[in-house]
Amino acid sequence: QVQLTESGGGLVQAGGSLRLSCLVSGDIFSSDAMTWYRQAPGKQREMVATSRSGGSIYYGDFVKGRFTISRDNDKNMVYLQMNSLTPEDTAVYYCGVIFGLKATWGQGTQVTVSS
Repeated sequence: QVQLTESGGGLVQAGGSLRLSCLVSGDIFSSDAMTWYRQAPGKQREMVATSRSGGSIYYGDFVKGRFTISRDNDKNMVYLQMNSLTPEDTAVYYCGVIFGLKATWGQGTQVTVSS
């Protein structure tokens, strides 16, 4: 059973940066993809960034070059560097690992951006 633990969330002022980390208790090298999603109050969960095993990387349209997903396969870690944060980025951020059709998620980390 793969487990994921996110960290790095918190309160930051608009224009600031945060780096989220996700520790996976399994071999992410063999996964099909690692991904970050977020969910704001009253809104649907949306994809923030996805790193596929073949090297392709995808970002949500709202990212607009502000975020960067990266991974350290040796350490089974996935990161999300977030810059130029705005209050609209306030949400719970979830890390996920995908093997085939199965996605496993962490418990989430809260990111709050004050204006």
